[in-house]
Amino acid sequence: MSLDVRPAVSLKPFNTFAVDVRASLFAEAHSDDDVRQALGLAHARAMPVLVVGGGSNLLLTADLDCLVLRMASRGIRVVEEQDGQVVVEAEAGEPWHPFVLHCLEQGLAGLENLSLIPGTVGAAPMQNIGAYGVEIKDVFHSLVALDRESGALREFFLTDCAFGYRDSLFKQQPGRWIILRVRFQLQREARLHLEYGPVRQRLSEQGIEQPTPMDVSRAICSIRSEKLPDPAKLANAGSFFKNPVIPAEQAQLLKQRYPQMVAYAQADGQVKLAAGWLIEQAGWKGFREGDAGVHRLQALVLVNHGQASGLELLNLAQRIQADILERFGVVLEMEPNRY
Repeated sequence: MSLDVRPAVSLKPFNTFAVDVRASLFAEAHSDDDVRQALGLAHARAMPVLVVGGGSNLLLTADLDCLVLRMASRGIRVVEEQDGQVVVEAEAGEPWHPFVLHCLEQGLAGLENLSLIPGTVGAAPMQNIGAYGVEIKDVFHSLVALDRESGALREFFLTDCAFGYRDSLFKQQPGRWIILRVRFQLQREARLHLEYGPVRQRLSEQGIEQPTPMDVSRAICSIRSEKLPDPAKLANAGSFFKNPVIPAEQAQLLKQRYPQMVAYAQADGQVKLAAGWLIEQAGWKGFREGDAGVHRLQALVLVNHGQASGLELLNLAQRIQADILERFGVVLEMEPNRY
């Protein structure tokens, strides 16, 4: 067996919360064959498999009695180009932000608003990651995944994926699909999205009146760097809570009580609230208990100041959830997957 399988491995380097728990077995998959070997080994030992990418959407609360398989396959290629439309395929283990930069450097637009998001290409469709008015579904072409039930490869196109707000078929059917490679529909001629958040303002401050996709990427990197801590310096998993979507009637009543509340009308008539605003209003911004805390600049981000356990971080998140429900009557949903 060419697959390198190691026992009793600390997962601290493999999750951006830097929580120190151990996996019974650990392996990295650099190819489709590695994935199949890992599944075969786990089946032979009657052991569960947890597939991870960059570990940026994980909250680990205990040692894992399973085989943790980290997707580490690499490779980027153009598979189709016609009339300025370019389909780019990337292996699941490609780090997300370097992949975005690679595409921009090749003159391919579409991913610039998704700059500086942690994680890997293979994990991106799971959450339908999004930022600054763009989601994966807006640039998605197709992907190839392994069906763990049948062992067969399946190709998924946009309508197959059931993409929603931080949601997808792959999240709805946890453990069934292993995403091997993803294809994106990009453009030679940019159609920039500058309306969401402070992107246009930041470009204006930089004296850029006719921005390129790379300009947009740099502006978004600048904004994100000011608001969100670098996991390499302060352990975190990015936005910890989803922005809640509530009925318009409830939003109207809250707006009467809190005129400064940040809210966005949705196409279906509901209203999306800014979870970070709610948490900050409740006084949690900058809170710290032991090494578990809320970031001092962005209330949406929980942080590990050093030695916090996953259970301590989970307990803090649950306290915030309960407080927001009591104060505002709004349910906050956690983004990271918890194990």
